[in-house]
Amino acid sequence: MTFLARLIASVAEHGELCVGIDPHHGLLERWGDASAGFGADASGAERFGRTVVEAAAGRVAVVKPQVALFEAFGAAGMVALERVLADARAAGLLVLADAKRGDIGTTNQGYAHAWLAEGSPLEADAVTVSPYLGVGALDVIFATAERGGKAAFVLAATSNPEATLLQRARLEDGRTVARAVADEVAARNAATGAGHGLVIGATVDRAAAGLEPMPGVPVLAPGFGTQGARLADRASLFPADALVLASTSRSILESGPTRLVAGIEAAAAELIARR
Repeated sequence: MTFLARLIASVAEHGELCVGIDPHHGLLERWGDASAGFGADASGAERFGRTVVEAAAGRVAVVKPQVALFEAFGAAGMVALERVLADARAAGLLVLADAKRGDIGTTNQGYAHAWLAEGSPLEADAVTVSPYLGVGALDVIFATAERGGKAAFVLAATSNPEATLLQRARLEDGRTVARAVADEVAARNAATGAGHGLVIGATVDRAAAGLEPMPGVPVLAPGFGTQGARLADRASLFPADALVLASTSRSILESGPTRLVAGIEAAAAELIARR
């Protein structure tokens, strides 16, 4: 099956909620001290991530581990991430590794193998990538993903203000850079049926970014919850027929381990009701 087919099936069953697995130092401290297993270290991050996976399994379509927050703990943190990824995939969750990789040549081959090759310790179902060395430079990542029924989610329009100058710059044909990225990803999908996606912040003015109308590609939309967008507003933020993964992390994770399931179920139900 293509990633797109798997994603459509999973969203049809569980809805559009994507739960971030973000072991922020402060969250680890709030979840409990080291004696409870949630200290601000690699072992705490592992227990945190595996607890989120257990709560999310059977309740949401996708989880999104934030790779940098595991990397912060060095080699032990990456081992922790490997275990979280393996748990999530074994539980039937689609795993979107938020790694934001992207380079050229053999470096991209390395990234492709690390995140998308079958049997890799860091194997995920999809990975976020940066297109700002050229979308074409990502070909080896796209191709590796397609061979395994996986996908790349390409940064198109992010919500941080520093991105505006680059992503909304106009090309000679009048399109924004964000639109040009989206068009290349859409063309790749049209040729392969793979279901590569775009990252478009939920708080982004899509018209200003040149992303109206929406291209026919899946969207990872970070920014729901703590960052300002409301799950209740999903229908007004994106077209009703768009396949949007509404990503939220802290607004659910801050409830702590004992209320995690209830937080996930409430957020998922809100999205389904609004859709």
